[in-house]
Amino acid sequence: MGWFGVIVLMAIESTAIPLPSEIIMPLAGWRLVADEGRGVPHVLLAGFWGAVGSLIGSLAEYYVSRAGGRPFIEKYGKYVLITHKDLERADRWFETRGELTVFIARMIPGVRGFISIPAGIARMNVVRFSIFTFIGAFPWTLGLAWGGYLLGENYDSIRNVSKPFDIPIIGTILVIGVWIVWHRIKEVRADSAASKSSVD
Repeated sequence: MGWFGVIVLMAIESTAIPLPSEIIMPLAGWRLVADEGRGVPHVLLAGFWGAVGSLIGSLAEYYVSRAGGRPFIEKYGKYVLITHKDLERADRWFETRGELTVFIARMIPGVRGFISIPAGIARMNVVRFSIFTFIGAFPWTLGLAWGGYLLGENYDSIRNVSKPFDIPIIGTILVIGVWIVWHRIKEVRADSAASKSSVD
């Protein structure tokens, strides 16, 4: 699919759909640049189109969250472990630190595909959101494309070496995830109890 494929796949990756950029962009640097005998300028092009795709997907997620996210969270938030205090905290956070948050989050695996949701719910300025999404995504996509360009055919060999580490890494992430969820459940229960007592 060429560069268009990079844009489409990175747009999908920038939503909550699990399609790792760690696979898409190195393959772009390998297949679309190194294998085609192209030089460094095309690595920059790969990073650029990857960032464009990230922006498109992020804007789609942003507008969906902006349109229906807040009413949904206010009504059903406790079922996904989000309290009213979390919404208020997110509003304040994106008013004062929204640009920095979006910029940094675009370079963090596992977070980059979700940062558009709180930004949309908090109704962050869309122009600023777009600018910092792009400049945050570009170093990430460029770095991955550059890695694929340098590794070339060795990409598969390195992946075979790294596979034994997958299970310990996943296990650690799961343990941390369970701990976070448990603490969130306690917070949501406390918030629900406080809301009931204030009504009574």
